[in-house]
Amino acid sequence: MAEPLVTVEDLVFEYPSKRALFGVGVTVPRGSITALVGPNGAGKTTLIRCLAGLHEPFSGRIKIGGIDVHDHPRQIHKRLGYLADFFGLYEDLSVARCLTYAAWVQGCAPEETDDLVRSAAERLDIADRLGEKAGALSRGLKQRLAIAQSIIHKPEFLILDEPASGLDPDARFRLSNLLVRLKDEGMTLLVSSHILSELEDYATGLIVIRDGRVVSQGLMRDVGGQTANDGERLALTLTEPDPRLENLLAGRDGVSAIHVENRTARCRITGGEAARHALLKSLLDAGLAVVDFRVEEDRLRDAYMATAEPIPEDPNTGGDESS
Repeated sequence: MAEPLVTVEDLVFEYPSKRALFGVGVTVPRGSITALVGPNGAGKTTLIRCLAGLHEPFSGRIKIGGIDVHDHPRQIHKRLGYLADFFGLYEDLSVARCLTYAAWVQGCAPEETDDLVRSAAERLDIADRLGEKAGALSRGLKQRLAIAQSIIHKPEFLILDEPASGLDPDARFRLSNLLVRLKDEGMTLLVSSHILSELEDYATGLIVIRDGRVVSQGLMRDVGGQTANDGERLALTLTEPDPRLENLLAGRDGVSAIHVENRTARCRITGGEAARHALLKSLLDAGLAVVDFRVEEDRLRDAYMATAEPIPEDPNTGGDESS
């Protein structure tokens, strides 16, 4: 795994009537897009606000690029971009003025502001909207403007809380491409979202939080309990169910995690193309009518659902209401 840009150690946060985070410890690798997922009330937004320096934890430590967030908040804010779940825009200002104001708030030098505005607008594909009022933009363009405001000062680390909320499918697709582009340009991103199918398109890592506790974290291949050593995920389908299928799969070296349902089977297989070819040949030689045989990508939903085991009750457990 790449060197972490963000390190959270034993973080505890308490509201007046409940504890929202219980000794949370996570890392965000440099140059990654890490998905932060969990049910409503799990503590995602509380964790994000602590990372952004907006909440002061009861105990624990957060470092971004080796700098303690709560000891040196001014230094952190220069290196951090943050898009809240409910972002606000000055709708009577033009796009250019919104970006100019954001640059000034971030302490950017006045003589650099025009270049920064143009650069941010171009990166977000809104350079042709600089003269339009923010309030006249579509929901998707407003989202792009809000992200442009959050990266106007060229931060190392960008936090996005539910960035796809309220966007239509086309706008969500463009947002996914944008986030990948920002990563490729060297930015590190943490994205909180309930839309797991969308996160699959761009996330390189996953943090799962439930009831204020991190229950899984790591690279996309690892978080569901599988690692690269467990091989590829294989799916195959027969024309009709065959009771021999499970035993034939179980009898092959390098095949594991077998699950057969009706005429479909999924398993893990090591050994690469040669092993897949040998397995398919053995199934066909045994007379099984295989109509589909393919490697599947590890799916974020599967990794997330693998963390769904119940957590013991704790009388102080409680998530933040805004999730």
